[in-house]
Amino acid sequence: MEELVFYRDGKRICGKLLRPAGKEVFPLVIISHGFGSDMRSNLLVASLFAENGIGAFIFDFIGGGRETVSDGKMTEMSVLTESEDLMTVIYELKKLSCIDASNIVLMGKSQGGYVSTYVAGKLRDTIRAMVLYYPAFVIYDDAVKRTEKRGCIPDTQDVMGNLIGSIYERDALSVDIFESIASYNGPVLIIHGTRDDIVPYSYSQKAEKLFSDCRLVPVEDAGHGFSGADESYADSLSVDFVKEIIK
Repeated sequence: MEELVFYRDGKRICGKLLRPAGKEVFPLVIISHGFGSDMRSNLLVASLFAENGIGAFIFDFIGGGRETVSDGKMTEMSVLTESEDLMTVIYELKKLSCIDASNIVLMGKSQGGYVSTYVAGKLRDTIRAMVLYYPAFVIYDDAVKRTEKRGCIPDTQDVMGNLIGSIYERDALSVDIFESIASYNGPVLIIHGTRDDIVPYSYSQKAEKLFSDCRLVPVEDAGHGFSGADESYADSLSVDFVKEIIK
């Protein structure tokens, strides 16, 4: 495991590269954490990829959560600032001689899945495939509901126990993520709990129809976020999917 630091607009993006043993050049999965979370939530699946001959990069978004080690505050974060972070990470990692630039896969959980999808739509010739866990394609609709309820976009507000700034709502309302979905034509695996009360399963069903090459796997009775047997199942599916894509 190697610690790496990249910079966007003078702010640090801190991450860790997990290298598979015995490989000088390897495919890479870049894993994005969810809203208010951090890279530690992705260490388990990243280790599993590395054990199976696939490199993995985990990182903290700028202002991505209360316990992230990257710079920035959550009040400065949005889906578009996180997209800029991810594009910076991709650009910098492609420079490394150990990375097989023809086999870069994006993986994201919740908001990290939204951000991965947005970036893949922009960089569709660079991204080999995507793995999405309960992707938060509900973000636009949630922003509309909050804004309509308040009658305005406040300077700051609490969302799921996290203080966010007005940039979050403004940027969320400026993006149609389903346009990004339709513009990406690489293979996609979506894994989503059928009892998710934060991002309803129906959003992934809609995405499955818009992606040109997509497999949607339901996790029966699972909510938002996987643990225990559900997490092991999802992680195993993800590794098998990536191994099949890059062989």
